[in-house]
Amino acid sequence: MTTAGPVSPADSTGRPVFWGVIATGSIAARVTADLALLDDAVLQAVSSRSAQSATAFAERFGFATSYSNDDGGATGYAQLLADPRVEVVYIATPHTQHYAVALAALEAGKSVLCEKPLTMNAREAHHLVECARSKGLFLMEAVWTRFLPSFRRALEVVESGEIGTVRWIQADLGFPAPYDPASRLWDPAAGGGALLDLAVYPLTWALAALGESHALSARGSLNSDGVDLQNALTLTFDGGAHAQLTTSIAADCPSVVTITGTDGWLRTSAPLFNPGELVIQPRQGTLRTEQFGVFGNGFSYELREVMRCLQAGFTESAVMPHGDSVRVMGLLDDARRQMGLRYASDIG
Repeated sequence: MTTAGPVSPADSTGRPVFWGVIATGSIAARVTADLALLDDAVLQAVSSRSAQSATAFAERFGFATSYSNDDGGATGYAQLLADPRVEVVYIATPHTQHYAVALAALEAGKSVLCEKPLTMNAREAHHLVECARSKGLFLMEAVWTRFLPSFRRALEVVESGEIGTVRWIQADLGFPAPYDPASRLWDPAAGGGALLDLAVYPLTWALAALGESHALSARGSLNSDGVDLQNALTLTFDGGAHAQLTTSIAADCPSVVTITGTDGWLRTSAPLFNPGELVIQPRQGTLRTEQFGVFGNGFSYELREVMRCLQAGFTESAVMPHGDSVRVMGLLDDARRQMGLRYASDIG
């Protein structure tokens, strides 16, 4: 067993960068906790619909300013976007609000880190990318897994040829979520369901290891509200390689990835979005386990990338480029079409 030393993104990479955070839910809190660990990150402003939530969040993490809908006039996030001290915003609203809030931020001259999925469909994602490029602003989807030491190491193993040519990938992610029509996860108006909430992670592994897919087959189970409980995606790649990907809010899945090549295989520990171990079995070698730690909650790696890009004047991350976000949204659009899964944002 070998242990990979933690790679800390805490070290400053340049000038201070002034952040705004839009929304104060659980994911916003976990990401902001990591943002506060970066010395060159300035927590400038936070916004929420509720003044109580905005004030409590600001006090908890040390933001200089908070905004809310309770202030009267413009919405909390509109007030934050009008703050000249804010340079970049992290958007942690429900899925269906990502496009509108990110577009408003770009039009206000702010760079954007937006939670996954970037938008509800590829059309919206493409428009955001066009807007960011036209204004010379940074835009990135917050797929934190791509920046983790374990993920980067897995790709090193694949690219080294140690397990040969990758022929097959299997990945699943899921948990039995109690039905609650008031919950975002079960609300079709909020983009609820397994596909948009979870499928980006298995897709991230498959596309990173195999490149661009040229065919997708999708099946899914929808409940009476039109929310997908479970889905199964089969992707075909050049050379006949395949990926079988499943996400579910109805089943307790192993939540691991297996990458199988002509000369061996690699498997992650659970959960696949933040694996602490990789098990590697070369066909002609000895099975080994590599272990990984993370700095903070693990979000600091993607935050460091945003900081580094902004400090260097880049408008796009080479690790999480615009084209990958648009491509994944296109695959999800295709999957939804085959599953009969539609959202109001599909009109237009």
